[in-house]
Amino acid sequence: MKKKSFTLLLSALLTFSMLTACSGNNNNNKEAAATKDPGTSAGTNTATTEPAPEPEKPTEIKIMLPLNTTETPPDTIKAEVEKLTNTKLTYQFFPADTYEEKLNSSFATGSLPQVTYLKNQTTFLQMKEAIKDGQFWEIGPYLTEFPNLNKLKPEILNNTKVDGKLYTVYIGRPLARQGIIYRKDWADKLGLKAPANLDELFAMAKAFTEQDPDGNGKKDTTGIVDRNELVYGAFKTVSSWFGTPNNWGEKDGQLAPEFMFPQYIDAMDYFKKLRDAEYMNQDFAATSKTDAVNMFTSGKAGLYIGGSMPDIDNLNKDLIKNVPDAVLDAHSMVAGPDGKITQWMIPGYNNVVLFPKGAVKDEAELKKILAFFDKMMTPEVANLMYWGIEGTHYTVEDGKAKPADDKELIEREVKGYKDSVIGEYETNGMYQPLNVLPGRIHADELALENVKFGVADPTAALDSATYTSKGVGLQQIITDATYNYIYGQLDRAGFEKEVESWKSRGGAAIIEEYNAAYKK
Repeated sequence: MKKKSFTLLLSALLTFSMLTACSGNNNNNKEAAATKDPGTSAGTNTATTEPAPEPEKPTEIKIMLPLNTTETPPDTIKAEVEKLTNTKLTYQFFPADTYEEKLNSSFATGSLPQVTYLKNQTTFLQMKEAIKDGQFWEIGPYLTEFPNLNKLKPEILNNTKVDGKLYTVYIGRPLARQGIIYRKDWADKLGLKAPANLDELFAMAKAFTEQDPDGNGKKDTTGIVDRNELVYGAFKTVSSWFGTPNNWGEKDGQLAPEFMFPQYIDAMDYFKKLRDAEYMNQDFAATSKTDAVNMFTSGKAGLYIGGSMPDIDNLNKDLIKNVPDAVLDAHSMVAGPDGKITQWMIPGYNNVVLFPKGAVKDEAELKKILAFFDKMMTPEVANLMYWGIEGTHYTVEDGKAKPADDKELIEREVKGYKDSVIGEYETNGMYQPLNVLPGRIHADELALENVKFGVADPTAALDSATYTSKGVGLQQIITDATYNYIYGQLDRAGFEKEVESWKSRGGAAIIEEYNAAYKK
């Protein structure tokens, strides 16, 4: 027993001497010595270290989405998002003005990518038939597996369901951001207050056209600048002030489309009168959003009316380059002929994302893509995509994001990604803005106030098979008839004839189907 103990002690001492003598050798010798069991003699087998696990390969994702700027953004934000989400992202940006055409052609040729952003609620309706045909993944059953996606508001998700099933995640927006952005400096110069009713709005458009508000001695200004968009341009907002229902409303105990209400005719008459008097741009039905914005920011128009008062930030940024002393403000409390204020509301989203089965090959791939969106709904990623890089594109003050002074940098590098962030600050935790422009502060206050007078679309969560298959095409009949009426190419009888055409070609079935669903 003593002999055995002595042998072990000697062996340990010899091992220690060898380690000491070899301390200047290379790292391989150090590592080899370090792995020996101190209770064994030199030369015995050593324990091996388990190899580190291979890092998970980045998920490759292709994303198609509309671009609301003139230039495709660089990879500045994308590179940071890839690091945070362990992804390799390919963004396919296409101009918003022609996005519907690209969306339709990509769908027709089966070339939609794994992640397909639509453009708005209208393009979502266009896709409903394809969704019913099983061409997109149903994602509802998977949301509970993703803690952040599971925070999306159920009342908004319900508004995007098709036949009671969920296929989309949504880009959240305040319910009622629409109103007027106007040249307050012009109004002050001419002694005008923010219009309290539709007559005062008309009077402002007239004054901005006829009373030389820019003081250059020329008749080169226009009251209202509008664009070729009946919903997000001026028409729907002004129409709602007349009391027109929000897409559909109740009439004689039945749901009916908005254009079958007398208030819709009143709104068309109003725009016809504005156009006939040249208090708005004559070719508005052929004017793109980009051209309308350029006209306003060049200093040649005084009223920009539509679906997003927060646009005041970007409009101001570009306007003061051309007119440094210009002052913008927002307004939305415009009473109708009956003295009441009404505001149309969206269903809580302005766009949705679909996952085509032709691009996403199986459930495992779908879950990896949903995992990316789950990470997008963390404050870290949401802030990066919405606000940019802290210290470069924004700073944090009082717990809110303050955009940097370099607005061009933000628009160039961040705007393209900002428009793709899903959810809203209540669900993804991103910062709210620290607004400094008085007009923007006012715009956000009005957006909250608008909801108090908000009118929802009663068909937002309803389904009509005929509307899904024919609704978008049929709506073009009404769109064309509306423009033609305002342009003076149709009278009241002619417009009503087009409504009858809409009914005979499928509209009557839509009315019947929506009413059946409404009564359930």
